[in-house]
Amino acid sequence: MIGSGMFEAMFVIVFIIVIGGFVVTFVRGAGEWHQNNQSPRLEVEATVIAKRINVSHHMNAGDASGMHGTHTSTSYYVTFQVASGDRMEMHLSGQEYGMLAEGDTGKLSFQGTRYLGFQRKIEE
Repeated sequence: MIGSGMFEAMFVIVFIIVIGGFVVTFVRGAGEWHQNNQSPRLEVEATVIAKRINVSHHMNAGDASGMHGTHTSTSYYVTFQVASGDRMEMHLSGQEYGMLAEGDTGKLSFQGTRYLGFQRKIEE
């Protein structure tokens, strides 16, 4: 049987690991945000190569009645190819994602890894 001292030590270790994970995630996000703000805003000719979604399911802790729930979130990504052949995947809102189709060509606006917009070229 595990003694109470051992349980407390394990609890502290798990707590530190969880808090450390939050800190690392926050620092990485702040670093990317800062780097994007320092990057120039660019507008380049691009083609929509691929679209994908990522659906995450999260279990909510039970409330006072013991009921458990789930929360679902969806992230939308589009891969663009520029004239040089380079490809970049951008995170978009669901509304922006829905307005694009694979094969669309036009002007991609971005700042670092931040998607700013896509102006589709209308074929005549």
